[in-house]
Amino acid sequence: MSQPHTIHQLSPAAIAPHVAECASHVALEVVAETGSTNADLLQRVHAAALSAPVLLIAENQTAGKGRAGRAWLSAPGATLTFSLAWRFKGPLQNLVGLPLAVGVALAEAIAALGVPVLLKWPNDLLKDGAKLAGILVETQNAPNGEIWAVIGAGVNLLMPDRLEADIGREVASAPWLAQMDRNQLMAALLNRLSATLAEFDDTGFAAFTERWNALQAWRGQQVTIIDRGQVLHEGRAAGVDELGRLLLDTDAGRVPVLSGDVSLRLAP
Repeated sequence: MSQPHTIHQLSPAAIAPHVAECASHVALEVVAETGSTNADLLQRVHAAALSAPVLLIAENQTAGKGRAGRAWLSAPGATLTFSLAWRFKGPLQNLVGLPLAVGVALAEAIAALGVPVLLKWPNDLLKDGAKLAGILVETQNAPNGEIWAVIGAGVNLLMPDRLEADIGREVASAPWLAQMDRNQLMAALLNRLSATLAEFDDTGFAAFTERWNALQAWRGQQVTIIDRGQVLHEGRAAGVDELGRLLLDTDAGRVPVLSGDVSLRLAP
C-alpha cells in the first residue's frame, strides 16, 4: 500500500536557502489564498510599488486566469501557482517571444528534475501529450516609465478528480515532482527563470529559438490554428522563428503565425 505524500509548507524562509545567486535579488512572498497572483503584482506595478523583482506564490487561487481570459484552476497542494514580476530594459516591443522563452526555462528546469516535457506553442508544457503547466505573461508600463512583465505559471503536481472534471480537458500531473519539497521545487524553477529572463533582456528571443524548437510538441504533425471557433490556417508545424512566430508549412507555402489569442490544435 502506497504511503501518502507529505505536502511541504511553502515559505520564503524555506525557499531562500535553495535560491541561486542569479535570483538572490528576488523578493519571496507566499500567501495562503488570493484571487490571482498576476493581478496582485500587476496592481503593484501600476502603483509603482515595486523596486525589485518579486515572486508571489499562492497556496490557492480563486480567480486565476490563463491566456485569453480562460479560468485557471488550482487546488492546495495539488498545483504550484506563482507569478514573478520582473523589470526589463525595454522597450515593450523587445519582449516579443517572452512567453516562449519562459516555456524553455520551465521545461528545462522540470526536465532536469526527471520529468521530460514538450512545449506546445505558444505557452503550454505537455507531459505524455497532456497539459502539465501553463504560462501567462502580462506586460505593463509603470507610471515611472519602467517596463515590467508579470509572468504567471501553474504546474499540476497531483490532479484530483474534481479538478480534472472542472477543467473539462485532459491534463497531466507529475507525482514525481509532488514527492519533492515544494520549496526546493520552487527554488529550482525560480533559478532557471531568473537566469533566462536576464539573458532574454540582453538577447531577445532569438537566442532561444533553437532550444524551443528542440522541445516542440507536434513538430511535423498536421495542426490547425483556431481563432474564435474559426479555422485560420492548417498545415504542418515547422517550429518557430526568431520572433517566436509559429511556422506552418501549408499548401500555399510557409506561413508565420503570431500568437495573439489563437489556439493551436492537432488536426483530426
